[in-house]
Amino acid sequence: MTSRITLISPALNRSLREARFDDGSPIDPSGRARAESAAGSLGAADRVLVSPTARCRDTASALGLTAVPQPELAGLDMGRWRGLTLDEVMAREPDGVMAWLTDPDAAPHGGESVRGLCERAAGWLETAATFEGRTLAVVEQELVRALAVTILGAPGPAFWRLDVPPLTATDLSGQSGRWNLRLGRELGAEAL
Repeated sequence: MTSRITLISPALNRSLREARFDDGSPIDPSGRARAESAAGSLGAADRVLVSPTARCRDTASALGLTAVPQPELAGLDMGRWRGLTLDEVMAREPDGVMAWLTDPDAAPHGGESVRGLCERAAGWLETAATFEGRTLAVVEQELVRALAVTILGAPGPAFWRLDVPPLTATDLSGQSGRWNLRLGRELGAEAL
């Protein structure tokens, strides 16, 4: 049985513009306008899911989707760094930032490590593989990166080498243990 999953990264918001660890802010007006303009390009899906974060829920709404929230699709838990910019954290905890950026097991912020996120993403993917048909999910960029690392069997530090622009689609097709990956297609650029 082949499963098809399309992951949609959220539209721009203040956190993304300011290189701020998610602070729960909604998508901004330009992000909403871009998402609304792409609403007709998504095609049919057998199930539609969304990360519980504000920007993912807002993006799904702007895309015209009625999505079911899934806690497993949440972004990386940044603990006490949540809401701070990378520059602010670097000024306060430079050793912590360096550990976080180089060691996938590090969680100096008291939240989730990159490896922990990758393991959570892998568990979700294994379950998603049992669903026949097409799944559409609006998820944080770091979850897309974690799934890409998992599918490729890449080492944990590869997580930091993947860019996921706002409002792009990443397609997964296959089954548990064997997935194909198509990264970074801009929404509205072609039919999903």
